[in-house]
Parts: sequence; structure tokens; C-alpha cells
Amino acid sequence: MKKHFPLIVKISLISVYIIFLAGSVVRMTGSGMGCPDWPKCFGYYIPPTSEEQITWQPNTKYKEGMIIVKDEALFVAGHDIKTTEAFNANNWEKYTKHNYAKFNKYHTWTEYINRLSSALAGIPFLFLIFISLKFWRENKQITLLSFGAFFLMLFEAWLGKTVVDSNLKPTIITIHMVAGLIIVALLLWLLYIVNDRKKATFQFNSLFSKLVILSAVFSLIQIALGTQVRQFIDEQVKLNGFENKQYSLMDPNIKFYIHRSFTIAIVLVNLGLFYLNQLKNLGYKLVNWIVFLIFLETITGILMYYAEFPLGTQAVHLLSGAVLFGLQFYLWLQSRKKR
Repeated sequence: MKKHFPLIVKISLISVYIIFLAGSVVRMTGSGMGCPDWPKCFGYYIPPTSEEQITWQPNTKYKEGMIIVKDEALFVAGHDIKTTEAFNANNWEKYTKHNYAKFNKYHTWTEYINRLSSALAGIPFLFLIFISLKFWRENKQITLLSFGAFFLMLFEAWLGKTVVDSNLKPTIITIHMVAGLIIVALLLWLLYIVNDRKKATFQFNSLFSKLVILSAVFSLIQIALGTQVRQFIDEQVKLNGFENKQYSLMDPNIKFYIHRSFTIAIVLVNLGLFYLNQLKNLGYKLVNWIVFLIFLETITGILMYYAEFPLGTQAVHLLSGAVLFGLQFYLWLQSRKKR
């Protein structure tokens, strides 16, 4: 069973990136509140497909916990009931965690698929911690890193609930993103221990290793700045409506300009890595992929600003940023001085 552990780590890593992709699609489509409650969706395990299902109806049966929209507010069934011709407030409890009370079946199912991908991602993590126990005597680090990643996944699930309950509070979304990147780092560390460390043939260069650390730190800063820009866009969308999101960066704040200008520093540092790798013939192939992802990040950023958010650019921008950080972290593991 130990021989399958690297494969389980890779599947776990892919599942996390699928969550990143699903989350980016949710934000791209404005579907973050497609399900106003958690873990159910309008009180259903399988989301509703029509507005009639969540609108109060006379002479209709509702099970305990089901949510309806009535007078532009959410109400939860306090018990199994059958309505009469008139609305009886005693049978319902007003939903107080937030005041978002809209239904869009496309947004609802987009958010539901996002949640479903997160739930399915937990399956490989269960295998991960189970198999990691077999490494306890051989290498405790493997077991500890596996359990660390697993408990962070549980924390991410709780954060997902908190994001919905807070009506997409930006600071919680940022923490949600950072925690996901930490999970990526732990999984890559595991992969390095059980796989590449045994066959690494790279040349150590102190300057290169330091530049890798700087590039990873710059990426984290840029991601944090990006979430602040995203906050500004979300606020503009709330004011102008999602259908007018192309106007959300017409008059950006200072954080946008810092985010855009900081790209120059990121490009210079990573081009320095590329040049040093080629000059010293260090053998780090990941550098080529890092440069490509930075190019992709830059292009999608330009398209979002100058071409009014073409379809898919936000998802590609976010996902490539997450993959970029992962590659930089793994490159740092490879470039460290071997003991």
C-alpha cells in the first residue's frame, strides 16, 4: 500500500486545484450566494431547479429546515408543515445569518458543483492520512504533513460555511485562499519527500535558492493584493449589477495600481531565475513553466482590464496564480542545499 502513496498525494493535489478552479468559476459568474445556507442549499441536499420550489406556496408541504423566499426575505421551516391559504409566521423562522434572498438556478447549481467538488476532494485525503500512518516508524514527517493537510481541509470546509454566512466577506475569502495555498505547499512537500528527493540531480546555487524564496514571497503578496482588487470589483458589481461588471474597473482604487505595478518586480525576479538557471546550467526545468505561467498571468490581467473581463480570464488568472505558487514552492524544495 505504501507504493501507492505518491499517487494518492498527486490525486489529493489535483483535487485541491480543482477546488481552486471551481471557486474561480463561482466568482467569475457571481454565484457565491447561489446557495444561501450551508451545507444544504435552500434546505435541500439536491438544489432546487425552479423558483417555485423556494417561493412560499399555499397548500404545499414543506419539510423541517427547508428555506423559502417570502417578501424578499428568507424563512426556514421550523418543522414539517403543510401550508394553508394564508402565510402563518409561527411555522417559520426568519433566516438571520444574512439578508441575501435571491434565487438564480444557474448561480445555485454553479455554487452547488463547487461544494460537491470540495466534498469529493475529501475522499483522497482520507486515503492520504490512512496510508501515512504506515510511515510513522519510518518517517514521522510524512504522517505529520498528511494530517496537517487533512485538518486544513476541514478548516477550509468550515471557512466555506463562514464565507456563505458572512455574505462573501472579503477578508474571509482571502483567508480561504491562503489556507488552500498552504494545503498545496504541504502536499508538494510530501511529494518531494516520497518521490523527487531520492533522484534529484540539481546543482545547488545559493543565489538561485534565495531568488526562488523571493519569487514565492512575491507571488503570495501579489495574490493578497489580487484579493483586495477582487474585493473592489465585488463592491462595484453590487452597486452596478453583475451584468455591468465590465464597468467595475473604470475608476479603480490605488490597490489596483499597486497590484498591476508589482507585476514588474515579479517578472524581473523570475526572469533572473531563468537567466541564472541557463547561465549556470543548474538543470531546473520548473523555471520554464514558471516563466510561462507568469506570462499567462500577465496576459489575462491585461485582458481583464482592457477587454472588459472576457469569458474565462478570471478563472485562468486565479488558477494560474495558484499553480505558479505551487511550482515556486516545489522549486524551492529542489534548490535547497542538501544535507
